[in-house]
Amino acid sequence: MTTPWSRRAFLCATGSSALALGITAAPQANAADAYDALRATWRTLILGAGFSPADEPFRSRLVDLGSSASALLSTMAPASGSLWPDAVYADPDPDTDQESFGYSARMNDSYTRLRTMAEAFSRPGTGLTGDTALATAIATGLDHLHSDVYNENRATYGNWYHWQIGAPQALLDSCVLLYDHLSAAQLASHLKAVDHFVPDSAVSVYSGTSTGANRVDLCRVLALRGVLGRSSAKLSLAANALSPVFPYVTSGDGLYADGSFIQHTHVPYTASYGSVMLGGLGMLFALLAGSAWAVTDPARQIVFDAVENAWAPFLYNGLALDGVAGRAISRGISAAGGLQQDDHVRGHAIMASIVLLGQGASSAENARWRGLVKGWMRRDYYSPPMSDGFLAISSLARLKGVDDDAAVSVIAEPVGHRLFPHMSRATHRRPTWAAAISMADQRITYYETGNGENLHGWHTGSGMLYWWGDTFANGQYSDAFWPTVDPYRLPGTTASRKVLADAAGGDWGASRPDVNWVGGATDGQRAAIGQYLKGLGSTLLAKKSWFCLDDAIVCLGAGISCKDGTAVESTVDNRNLGPNGSAALTVDGTVQPLTYPWSATLSGASWAHLAGHGGYVFPGRATVRARREERTGRWSDINKGGSTTPVSRRYLTLWADHGTNPSGAGYAYVLMPGASADRTAARAADTGWLSVLANTDNQQGVQVPSLGFTGVNFWFGGTVGALTATAPCAVMIGERSDGTAVICVSDPMRMQTSLTLTWRRAVASVTSRPATVTGATTGSSLTLTFGDLSGTGGATQKITVRLG
Repeated sequence: MTTPWSRRAFLCATGSSALALGITAAPQANAADAYDALRATWRTLILGAGFSPADEPFRSRLVDLGSSASALLSTMAPASGSLWPDAVYADPDPDTDQESFGYSARMNDSYTRLRTMAEAFSRPGTGLTGDTALATAIATGLDHLHSDVYNENRATYGNWYHWQIGAPQALLDSCVLLYDHLSAAQLASHLKAVDHFVPDSAVSVYSGTSTGANRVDLCRVLALRGVLGRSSAKLSLAANALSPVFPYVTSGDGLYADGSFIQHTHVPYTASYGSVMLGGLGMLFALLAGSAWAVTDPARQIVFDAVENAWAPFLYNGLALDGVAGRAISRGISAAGGLQQDDHVRGHAIMASIVLLGQGASSAENARWRGLVKGWMRRDYYSPPMSDGFLAISSLARLKGVDDDAAVSVIAEPVGHRLFPHMSRATHRRPTWAAAISMADQRITYYETGNGENLHGWHTGSGMLYWWGDTFANGQYSDAFWPTVDPYRLPGTTASRKVLADAAGGDWGASRPDVNWVGGATDGQRAAIGQYLKGLGSTLLAKKSWFCLDDAIVCLGAGISCKDGTAVESTVDNRNLGPNGSAALTVDGTVQPLTYPWSATLSGASWAHLAGHGGYVFPGRATVRARREERTGRWSDINKGGSTTPVSRRYLTLWADHGTNPSGAGYAYVLMPGASADRTAARAADTGWLSVLANTDNQQGVQVPSLGFTGVNFWFGGTVGALTATAPCAVMIGERSDGTAVICVSDPMRMQTSLTLTWRRAVASVTSRPATVTGATTGSSLTLTFGDLSGTGGATQKITVRLG
């Protein structure tokens, strides 16, 4: 857990605790200066190396750092309960409520400010480099916080994170940077406080707040405590306590074999907590490499494998997809007015972490990762990493080193489909665009709120369909989207207009629907994906499907029913046109008005096109609502720590209005990212391109003959076209020009102990099949018999055949 505006700076075991972790005896330091060497290594890691402070972008960043430190120095005023007048941490009623979270956050922030000052003292080019008065002030500040709030005699209040991770990390970093200006007694007192708030028992059991990214952060604290306190036992504990982070998990927090990453038990968090874990591991691997405490657990290869299995699929042109960023999407402009986070900022941090992690990987892995990073950097036209004012200077230096390395060749964005059943997410990447789908089920929350963050993220797990172009629309969700978008009309979602309270559904991922059928089947290029949707705090029910193809995504909705007494809508798209955007909307060849505001009911629409974005086709024609509007919001509307300054953005929204209390309603549309108006019109005119085989509460399916594609989501067993299934499942068939076909089947419910699938198509032979296929009959039709699929985790079972 974190405060709204103080995210991680990243960015001696005894008795039963040691035995539980399998910790070996602590090695002895090989030489008297081993700890000094580690301290020097950490100093380099947090300050960066290999760049000229006189060159941009470093010169300006260093000047800004000096200005910030000067302002902090001039306003620092030690008093009982505070170190700065605007950061009072004394809690009049200490407990763990929201108010106390604020007080502990300001304690944490006080340490972070001192760390900023310590960086300005330690870095060249700040105007305060080596300033003894600044060093004295920092030491005085550290002493004040120790005596007043952070010592071995104090109990915690507010958020545990501030006491065990945020404050001690900033404190220990400051001690490293100011090491020669602290007396032995001062250092000992700070380390004693850390021992009190972060005892060895913090990593004795892998559960609760000591898993995943949190465990890595705790190990960072213990490792630095060991370095500064010259404790081999602490360093051994830190290194060994990382081991539970490495193995794949099958439930709860951590990395899954399918590339999913979960934190807080129910939240997809690759781009936030996952970023912290990746960065923290990179730092600790680099710190301990070559020492007596090096991390040698062979399972750490899983982390290296995850760079391309788990993180790369969610990076596009330098941005990290919001669908796996949890409540971090609400961190935009803070109350203090500073830019804090967006999808590009999160992406840049992950890229820098990959570069650092590569130093401990194989030479082949390191070379490939640097090529990936260079490609992401070069393609990030919207928010170039070298201009990222939020990225740590050390991370900036790592990225600059890759960008300047002539031996590194740019690697293009991968093309293909990735399904992540364990976190109900999917990514679909084509040569000129990328898309992602966010869903929810009994294991994965609709959204996460907590600490007063992400108060209106209610429907982000209701089938939100994100998409970006290769050279356009990369600021779609970066440019004040979250505080200004209509949260009931998120693209791709079906939602009731029932008014929801801030943080409706409960904190920390508590809001989860009681549904099982969420997932799909993929051959790695195309996919059939489905979600049985139950509305958050609503009576809404719906079946939603996405068929991901070469240049389009076919979107179907059926069985849409609700008794909330409010309107129900399915949002085709909701495009952020920026503060002044006026992209033209063309419907069936007619350009619609560019005025703001504007709205219309488009009856019998066959296709629509939004200039600079893409096209939309409505098979069989449809009645679509359209609106052009300017929306104003505040970051504080969705995050209690956010800026109260109004921001405005213009939107073009297309949606299907199902009316009030609908029963059995549906929709069908085809999304064509980046398509021209002419290509969109041509697709609409080609009535043979797509055949909707079924769009009911029982099954949804499509066929695209020119692609040899058939996709069916069987919500119940039954027959659709040439396919018959005896139980719920997802099926995707790809017929190839060489006379073969691949049949992909999954059990999204994870409940089927048997399944028979019949394809009424002549098949000569089955050339490959997984062990889950217990029988196969070929001839004029193909019948596949599956055994128990309940333990497959919703993974695709792939069968290849030779057609008759």
